[in-house]
Amino acid sequence: MHLSAHTWMRPEPLETTLQRLSRLGYSSIELAGEPDQYSVEQVRPLLEKYNIECWGTVTVQHGARNLLAADSQQRRSTIDYMKEVVSLAAGLRGKIVTVVPGNVGTLVPDSTPENEWKWAVEGLREVAAFAQEKHIRLAIEPLNRLETYFLNRAEQAVALAKEVGHGCGIAFDVFHLAIEEKDMFEAMRTYGQYIVDVHVADNNRLAPGNGSFDWPRIMATLKETGYDGAVAVEAMPPIDRTPLGKFGTLQLETGEVSITPDQHDFIINHGSGLFSESYYSGIIARSAETLLPFLN
Repeated sequence: MHLSAHTWMRPEPLETTLQRLSRLGYSSIELAGEPDQYSVEQVRPLLEKYNIECWGTVTVQHGARNLLAADSQQRRSTIDYMKEVVSLAAGLRGKIVTVVPGNVGTLVPDSTPENEWKWAVEGLREVAAFAQEKHIRLAIEPLNRLETYFLNRAEQAVALAKEVGHGCGIAFDVFHLAIEEKDMFEAMRTYGQYIVDVHVADNNRLAPGNGSFDWPRIMATLKETGYDGAVAVEAMPPIDRTPLGKFGTLQLETGEVSITPDQHDFIINHGSGLFSESYYSGIIARSAETLLPFLN
């Protein structure tokens, strides 16, 4: 296993991200699924410059991106978007693409459970077949119940992955699954053969090591499963807007940030905010300090 990190939590120039990751001992990156923001021709030289591999990409399900929508054109557009994300990963010699079927933050269904399952299978099957042709594995990620009503447990994600086929597996996010599983460690052991990607944050979604998770046990159990891919940091600390803390001034970016309205809403809807460079660097450093001792 090796240490990786997402890019969607702090909008910034990719070179800034890569400089930080390289300095702190990270081996790879999991890019936000925003193909319009990343040119393969421009990103490849930067990855080589900082000796960081592209582990893969993750679909960012905001705005109209939703495989579960009752609107067939919306589903079609989402499939096309996911294929673009797959092409981005393949162009950067990535290994995986993590997907969330529905729109993150949407908690009211558009249709019946039967329809939504059918649409998810049909859409993901097309994306997974496309990915397989490009030597990319799809990983379906279950989220906690406050972010989606559709898939919340590893068992559900595995059932969907089996119907999708084409080498599809699951992403195991310890923050989400510690909330939803009766026993997260048993879920890891039971469904370990399907794990294609791993996301990490502590129980409070702070950096690993800044919460109550038992990281030696988590990493040891993960190794038991035989997983040998990236462990990707995805911390999203809450913003303390009360008089009890100074997080509002210490955490938040005060300069201009290049970000679309949908991306901005996506971050805010996670109960978080646009981090300052110094605060975010601390998150990434603390994560590396906690996790690197357990990695190859």
